[in-house]
Amino acid sequence: MELMNHSWSQPPTLLLTGIPGLEDAQVWISVPLCAMYLVALLGNCTILFVIKTTPSLHEPQYIFLSMLAATDLGLSLSTLPTVLNVFLLNLRKIKFHSCLTQMFFIHTFSSMESAILLAMAFDRFVAIRTPLHYTAVLTPTRIIRMGLAAVGRGVALMVPLPILLKRLPFCKGVILSHCYCYHPDVMKLACGPVRINMIYGLSLVIGFFGIDFMFIVISYILILKTVLGIASKGSQLKALNTCVSHIFTVFIFYVPLIVLTLIHRFGKFTSPLLHVTMANLFLFLTPVLNPLVYSLKTKHIRSAVHKAMKGRGHLLN
Repeated sequence: MELMNHSWSQPPTLLLTGIPGLEDAQVWISVPLCAMYLVALLGNCTILFVIKTTPSLHEPQYIFLSMLAATDLGLSLSTLPTVLNVFLLNLRKIKFHSCLTQMFFIHTFSSMESAILLAMAFDRFVAIRTPLHYTAVLTPTRIIRMGLAAVGRGVALMVPLPILLKRLPFCKGVILSHCYCYHPDVMKLACGPVRINMIYGLSLVIGFFGIDFMFIVISYILILKTVLGIASKGSQLKALNTCVSHIFTVFIFYVPLIVLTLIHRFGKFTSPLLHVTMANLFLFLTPVLNPLVYSLKTKHIRSAVHKAMKGRGHLLN
């Protein structure tokens, strides 16, 4: 109790939390979590490998996909140590500075993912609206610049988060709501003036994630307008079919993000289980499902993966 009532400029350690009410089943929960991480790591590494080793996939669409896979890989690795420590080993303690470091990487990779999803929407817009100028618009140099811009924006925007938290005194306990460090969750433990932190965090969500999402929607409105102008029904379906995987990825990324943001900002009376569920969906769904969706839905990726597995089988024999 003395620890809980003490006030620190920075707490020595924080305590992570698993799933409220299911503490006794945490070891069993760790089994599907390990399976999800395995799928995420192997799936995204496979996507990166087949795109790198298949010359026919060195096109803008697949280069953006490799960026998405690399970002999902980074996001998975950012949460992996603490999630497995909590559920598999029941180790809940995390040092304050380690928590801030993890928080920075989680939010940075999330920002990068949002930017890459916007770039992928632009890629589909150019491919459908002006197919003859596709390679002229999306040159390798321009794609590299877009990738670097996504990384630079993510780092620049998220660096202030740990800096703003470090200036605050902490006196509201040491127990976090999740099995990883998330900015609004850490911020609620501070007892100093958090107005700047709240405004900056909300500005990031609305001003960058929100703007990315808005431009993605605009891109698809223009894509739909172009598709409806195509005379052939078969050509319309073929054009829209190239967007299905990306639309699904946008959905599974932004919906949990929006709900989680609303819960943290306005859902003081919502169930802790809802907090944890939406937070886990936000971080686990996209890295796990993206490689599966693109492998199953994209013919060129599917055939490249099949060829790579077949070649691997020949080598083993």
